[in-house]
Amino acid sequence: MIRRAAATTVVLALAAVFVSASGRQGHAQDLSAGANAFKKCQPCHAVGEGAANKVGPTLNGLEGRRAGSVEGYSYSEANKRSGIVWNEQTFKEYIQNPRAVIPGTKMIFAGIKNETEIANLWAYLKQFGPDGKTK
Repeated sequence: MIRRAAATTVVLALAAVFVSASGRQGHAQDLSAGANAFKKCQPCHAVGEGAANKVGPTLNGLEGRRAGSVEGYSYSEANKRSGIVWNEQTFKEYIQNPRAVIPGTKMIFAGIKNETEIANLWAYLKQFGPDGKTK
């Protein structure tokens, strides 16, 4: 009886791991949807090989980059002094309401409120290294 209970416990534990893992897959970011979300950013920003500053700075190498540090782009003093280092959390907070996070930023974008769209956009952007090549 004890062996049967132990075997049942192992089977249940494995099932829980499988269900947990499959549930995470449903929340995986969608690069294609992220590329589509980037269309909102494209009038002002560029990303990828050959990207150049526009109204806003290039977004290559965003993950781990200090805010206000892209060569050749004229940032607001508020942006340069923000102390932000871009990662998933700082990006998600910022992109919802840029002017609230960095008062005085030149970015006039109203923000993205949908969490799934933000996650997809972040996944899309973080794939580009500083040279614009995908990692």
